[in-house]
Amino acid sequence: MNVRKVTAASAVALSLALAATACGGGKKDSAGGNGGDKGGKITIGIKIDQPGIGLQTPDGKYTGFDVDVAKYVAKELGYEEGDIVFKETKSADRETAIERGDVKFIAASYSINDKRLAKVDFAGPYLLAHQDILVRADETSITKPEDLNSKKLCSVTGSTSAQNVKDKLAPKAQLQEYGGYSECLTGLENKVIDALTTDDSILAGYASQEAFKGKFKLAGFKMSNENYGIGLKKGDAELKDKINKALEKMVADGSWQKAVDANFGPAGYKNEPAPKIGNIVK
Repeated sequence: MNVRKVTAASAVALSLALAATACGGGKKDSAGGNGGDKGGKITIGIKIDQPGIGLQTPDGKYTGFDVDVAKYVAKELGYEEGDIVFKETKSADRETAIERGDVKFIAASYSINDKRLAKVDFAGPYLLAHQDILVRADETSITKPEDLNSKKLCSVTGSTSAQNVKDKLAPKAQLQEYGGYSECLTGLENKVIDALTTDDSILAGYASQEAFKGKFKLAGFKMSNENYGIGLKKGDAELKDKINKALEKMVADGSWQKAVDANFGPAGYKNEPAPKIGNIVK
């Protein structure tokens, strides 16, 4: 008798649990699983020290083009802005964060290349940037990439930018790898380094900050094509397809251009047109 009562009670509890799960799952996207669907939240990897791209302000808010893209995609996946948990992912940690399931996806000036594609998948691209150089405003000895030979060239650990210059353009450049772009910028300002290299979009964001206006300039070198993609767990075709559809919609309804103008416009940054989703130019 007791056994039957316990069994019946268990059956009722199981039925209620299943019903609750069915009701609770409604709006939220369930593709991918990693980094999302935990208490109705979604965890997205971003940069927090790149003005114009991904920046955490002193009041705890997040701004930048990648942040706007991430919010738009999350909304299309069924999440409200309040459901988003932003997580800092430094350049050297991005693949690990995806593979471990720390984030559902990453939008963090994440250039698509073959080495990264071996570990993670990408949706997009959603922005075509170009590698460039930032120097002090009074710098006159660096007028072409080859002038970086014997110069102290800074980039961040895990980024491919400085190595690209050394491998292809200035083999005698002295590479200086720092933990973040802000550290490179301080070194540049204090003349510890001679140039900072990364994508022109990132450099424009730094150069346009109020505290640095007039101190730095972009050299205007288009040394590579950098296709920003949204990184996600390898093999998650369903999530990749959903993110691509969200990006296509963002471009079509004008939200993409609005985000570009809001985040890069003040620096006079000349952006490329929105890239065709799924078409990667190397």
